[in-house]
Amino acid sequence: MQKYDLIATAASGIEALVGKELRNLGYQTQVENGRVRFQGTMKDIIKTNLWLRTADRIKIVIGEFNATTFDELFDQTYRLPWADYLPIDAAFPVEGRSHRSQLHNVPSVQAIVKKAIVRSLSDKYHRRTRLPESGATYPLEVAIVKDHVLLTLDTSGSSLFKRGYRREKGGAPLKENMAAALVLLAHWFPDNPFVDPVCGSGTIPIEAALIGHNIAPGINRDFICESWDNLVPAGLSDELRDAADDAADYDVSLDIHGYDIDQNMIAIAKANCQAAGLTHDVHFKQLAVKDWRTDEINGVIVANPPYGERLGDRDSVRELYRQMGELYRPMTTWSKYILTADLEFEHYYGQKATKRRKLYNGALRTDLFQFWGHRKRPQKN
Repeated sequence: MQKYDLIATAASGIEALVGKELRNLGYQTQVENGRVRFQGTMKDIIKTNLWLRTADRIKIVIGEFNATTFDELFDQTYRLPWADYLPIDAAFPVEGRSHRSQLHNVPSVQAIVKKAIVRSLSDKYHRRTRLPESGATYPLEVAIVKDHVLLTLDTSGSSLFKRGYRREKGGAPLKENMAAALVLLAHWFPDNPFVDPVCGSGTIPIEAALIGHNIAPGINRDFICESWDNLVPAGLSDELRDAADDAADYDVSLDIHGYDIDQNMIAIAKANCQAAGLTHDVHFKQLAVKDWRTDEINGVIVANPPYGERLGDRDSVRELYRQMGELYRPMTTWSKYILTADLEFEHYYGQKATKRRKLYNGALRTDLFQFWGHRKRPQKN
């Protein structure tokens, strides 16, 4: 089976997590800004689409070169082996972006690349009329950074954060892959309690349950590469999906709770949880942060509270941070991971974080404030 140069794209700040996930799956990696490079066959492409929790997309690298003129861009694009990837009836939309490059007009870049690919395929297939583009879709991207051209083929289709379980979402939803990243950064073990005190539509607790049961995050969705009959052997996708099903451990008992002050959000969280097939694994309840109490030890709190970006909300949000501090600081065996764009969070929480990690929630700079607990060994009866 042919081996490809591959890229797993990632949000800024979590590339290292994607790299770690890939290494845990057995791949050698090269971590770069916004992406992780690795190699694999079509089997690996489908496998990583199924299993990566924190990546955005899996892309095949078609070619890389430097270009400062449109003639160079056309000629070097034309020389690439497009017929090895695209059948004669392929639909191949070309997306583009350019940054700090002489070829900065993106629509022109897209048009030149498209024209070169059409010429290459027409010559290869001895086609004198227009290519039909009536078959399966092969999404292409041309990205130029500092005059370096990267041409890729997207195998995922819709972004990998779209797991398929989110029926509804709240006002400021956290993407599923970012929620999974927060759970992984918390180093939570499934035999310990897990709490999201401001769960909104339930994404963080649901991702924790998927991790706790070792359920492949992409198991309930399709990938665009699965429609590529010229590249994907018959039965391969079913084989990998069956293997992913077999790898899930539904016998693990999980102690996962999600709370929110808004009853409507709790209803949405329960609906999303049901769609994920995890109704009995995550317990959602309407509850204000200040009203929660627990006698459990060695737990993990992961929270994405409101940021108070609008001036009128800032006072109420910072009062919430103060309440969190009063409640959580005495819980010394619990670790707390709180994501917010308010860089003064520690002041209102009342404690300096053990560690801060810069992450991006979409385009918004946020910090993950980490307060590490001191695990206590449970007493034997």
